[in-house]
Order: sequence, then C-alpha cells, then structure tokens
Amino acid sequence: MPKTLNRPIILGIVGDSATGKTTLSTGVAKILSEERCTTICTDDYHRYSRSERHEMGISALDPRASYVEILEQHLQLLRRGEPVLKPIYDHKTGTLLPSEQVSPKDFVIVEGLLGYTTRAMRNCYDVKIYLEPEEDLRIKWKIHRDTTRRGYTREEVLDSLELRTEDSPTYIHPQRTFADIVIRFQKPHGANGSDAHLDVKHILRPTLPHPDFSPLFDGGGGSGLHLEMARDSDGKPVDMLQIEGNITDKRAERIEDLLWTLLPEAGHLRDQVGRYDAAAGESVSHPLALTQLIVAFHMVKAAMGIHAI
Repeated sequence: MPKTLNRPIILGIVGDSATGKTTLSTGVAKILSEERCTTICTDDYHRYSRSERHEMGISALDPRASYVEILEQHLQLLRRGEPVLKPIYDHKTGTLLPSEQVSPKDFVIVEGLLGYTTRAMRNCYDVKIYLEPEEDLRIKWKIHRDTTRRGYTREEVLDSLELRTEDSPTYIHPQRTFADIVIRFQKPHGANGSDAHLDVKHILRPTLPHPDFSPLFDGGGGSGLHLEMARDSDGKPVDMLQIEGNITDKRAERIEDLLWTLLPEAGHLRDQVGRYDAAAGESVSHPLALTQLIVAFHMVKAAMGIHAI
C-alpha cells in the first residue's frame, strides 16, 4: 500500500439510522491505520437543531434538513486534498456546535444518511457501501444507541421511528442503487441469538474487482461461507457472498488470514476488528470482522490503482 497518495481515497458508507455505519467505519479506520484516516459524519451537516426539526415537522432523513450543497462542495474539496471547515452536530444534545477545520489524510471515510444524494457527491467516492440490516435488528440497535448515548427515552425513539416511516423509503432507500456493495446483517433462520452470530450477506456488484475467495471453498457443507451468482432487487446479475453467523473460529481465521495478507501493514491490528457495542458491553463478531476487512481491501486496491508520489 503506497505510503503517500496523489489524492485521498474516499469511502462512502450510507444507510438508514442505526444500520451500523459507525461500527463499520471505525473498524475499517483501525485496519487502514487511524493515523492515515480522516472520518467524517454527514450528519454534521444538519441545517437545524433537533428542536427546530421537531417544530418544523421534518426529520433528519429529509435532505431539506441538511446543508447538502455544502456537503457536496466539501467532498469535492477533500478529494482534491484540500481542507474544509466542517460543521458539527452534537447527537447527544441535538444542537449545532462551532465548525472545525478538517484536513484529508490518505483515506477519507464518509458515513451518514445522505452521502449519495447527488451525482456530484457520488462521483467523489472510490468505494460506495450501503447498509441494510434486517429491520428488527435496526430497531433494536437504534433503541439501544439512542437511549444509552443520545439522551432519548425508549418511547421517544419509537415515536421517531413512526414519524420516519415515509422518509426512509423516500430519501434513504433509493441511495442503495448507487452502492458497489450492499451489506445486510440478519438473524440466522429461526434463531434469536447474540449479534455476534448474525449472518451477513454481501451483494457484490461488478463496479469493483472483488477478492478471489475460491481457495476457501472446499465443496463441503458447513464451511460458513457461500458465494453464488444471484439477481439483485432490480434484476441485474450480482455475486452474493454469505458469511454465516455460526462460522467456526478456524474457518473465520482462515478467511481473515487471506485478507490480512492483502493488508500487510495492518496485521498488528488484528485484535481490533469485529468489535461492536452490545447491551452487555463490547463484543466481537467474526462476520463483522470479515466485513470490515473486505471493505478495507477495496480501499487498499483503490489506493494501489492511483499513482503514488
């Protein structure tokens, strides 16, 4: 991986509220080295405070509630390697804080609700991810996050979800079309176990060259990893990679070993990936770790695809 790049490599992570965007971006930044990453949340570009949105009757999912045009301009500046004066939104208090100057490092991770809203924005990314976990999981994650870290009561979270039932399909879900990879965490069939053992499906679109997993398939059952050709929701052909939540430690470590060989500079950070915030404290998930590694692989491939200084 080049030590210094001609321009930053930009990763987009988009999804509805509480789909795991921050968890994914945190793991990817650790793999790539936090010293080489600038992480930006597009929620910082909210135009109004939480109380103002409530009075106006609009949600944070509505592009009218954000400075979309400024976000678009800032992405273009970051891609050129120029610093920006980024606004700040305090999720705990729901208020707008003074702006801060942010300079792009070798990798820029942009996560939030509205990152693919305009074509000009979409043209700024090297890798685009869309997260769509099973809805029951998203609701559970949102209740846990908003009541433990953002000052909401459970009832307020449920009321917020009700108010957003039309906004999600109107403003968030259409952005799925523009992703290179769509990632879906879901409960194994008939199971209600720990989030550490969720299945995850990766819809791999041909807009990116994906890792060769063929050495990992032995044709036997119970491998914990499946790859097949499928049709996306729009009928277009895609590859579907499924990582089972019950994948064995041995198989997961074998796959991780393959991916770590493609990320040699980050090998000392192996114990940092796959971590997430659970009700009982921090936990670790093999499917999450593999997902973070696959996304980081694409960032490294993008970096290798441009000329190093």
